Amino acid sequence: MLRRHIVDIFVPCFVDQLFPETAMNMVKVLEKVGCDVRYNPNQTCCGQPAYNAGFFNEAREVADKFLEDFTSDTSHFIVAPSASCVGMVRNAYQDIFVKSSKLVQYRAMQKKVYELTEFLTDVLGITRIEGASLPGRYTYHDSCSALRECGIKAGPRELLSNVKGLELVEMEDNETCCGFGGTFAVKFEAISSAMAEQRVDNALATGADYIVSTDSSCLMHLEAYIKKQNKPIKTMHIADVLASGW
Repeated sequence: MLRRHIVDIFVPCFVDQLFPETAMNMVKVLEKVGCDVRYNPNQTCCGQPAYNAGFFNEAREVADKFLEDFTSDTSHFIVAPSASCVGMVRNAYQDIFVKSSKLVQYRAMQKKVYELTEFLTDVLGITRIEGASLPGRYTYHDSCSALRECGIKAGPRELLSNVKGLELVEMEDNETCCGFGGTFAVKFEAISSAMAEQRVDNALATGADYIVSTDSSCLMHLEAYIKKQNKPIKTMHIADVLASGW
């Protein structure tokens, strides 16, 4: 019998507001594998938008709150359906708390923060979600945060390889940025749109039915281009895929 790990989930603000079903599917998957899932309704944001825009003091205020919300029990794991937010907490928080009296508190928390797929594969040792099924072909998008900040690459693919009916077809330049980059997409709209176009064209060339990723932010950006141009492909967060069919 699987050991019941206690998991505090962090739901990123854009997932909460735009893709709540992805958060619910993360809970379904975690409970399916035997986790005791907890949710702190006081949680808000990780502070990444402010930090990336150069508002360091404002980002520190949000990081302080994150620390307060998620350190009541450091034996709990903290799991999020977003490598972008996990990368922020793991990496940028080191700069934020480096001269803070809360550094020790942060270090203890830092070791317990995971993106969903790496928690499943690296902590629980799980590469198959029983009952998961989705007919079709998919191509996988390695988000910059997952790949470069968190070192996530093989785990998601291994989990997806065990989804009944789903076939992987890798796209060209699958480690290239989609062009979102948070405020980058606003400040450099033309470049951002061109990068999305290239990414979607590469995905379409594979004949895939779906673009799958760990990050809703990337998928949101790609989906906007797909819908605007009426392209014949869909986007899916990996949590939604793993919760399909059961």
